[in-house]
Amino acid sequence: MIQLSFPFIAAMVGKNLRYSRGVKCGEQSNGNSKHAVFILEHGGTISNVVIGADQSEGIHCKGPCTILNAWFEDVCEDAITLLQNSGTTNIIGGGARNAVDKVVQHNGGGKVNIESFCGINFGKLYRSCGDCPHQMMREVHIDSVTAQNGKALVGLNANYGDVARIDTGTNSYTNLRSACDTFKGNNKGSKVTRVQVNKHNDNCTF
Repeated sequence: MIQLSFPFIAAMVGKNLRYSRGVKCGEQSNGNSKHAVFILEHGGTISNVVIGADQSEGIHCKGPCTILNAWFEDVCEDAITLLQNSGTTNIIGGGARNAVDKVVQHNGGGKVNIESFCGINFGKLYRSCGDCPHQMMREVHIDSVTAQNGKALVGLNANYGDVARIDTGTNSYTNLRSACDTFKGNNKGSKVTRVQVNKHNDNCTF
């Protein structure tokens, strides 16, 4: 176990070592980048890391990034938080378990590709931010994922034009309640309203 006293900001190959911050999870206490284990700069890449349970935030990407084979033993607030204004982030391989709410939190804009990822015991594998102060259209593409005991694979904001393309034929689901839920988001930090559950529509293709 490698315990970090501050976020490690770099592109790196982790050699499948376990990294942590040595703090107890606050369970939905809305941490920020200073609480993350890793922060990736614009265009950064991280691969072959294990994020231990004693942390509040996992990986934060300040711009488009690439995350390869990152494993999250016990998700606290979010496993991955994306802050890019535009561009494409790729999350390939790896997995996460025990996310009370979200695995991937998309606060910025642009597109996210999630491929060959495994999620076990989660609220949402991907969520477009429902109440961020700067809202915009977001896009996600999901294929070749394994999802077990999840409430929803994707949560989108219909009113901001979010789009999800989910290649269901390549995915494996066990006890997944919904492939895609749509919400009415806001930019005021207010509670969001769910619009549709597990429905094919202009926002969700699966």
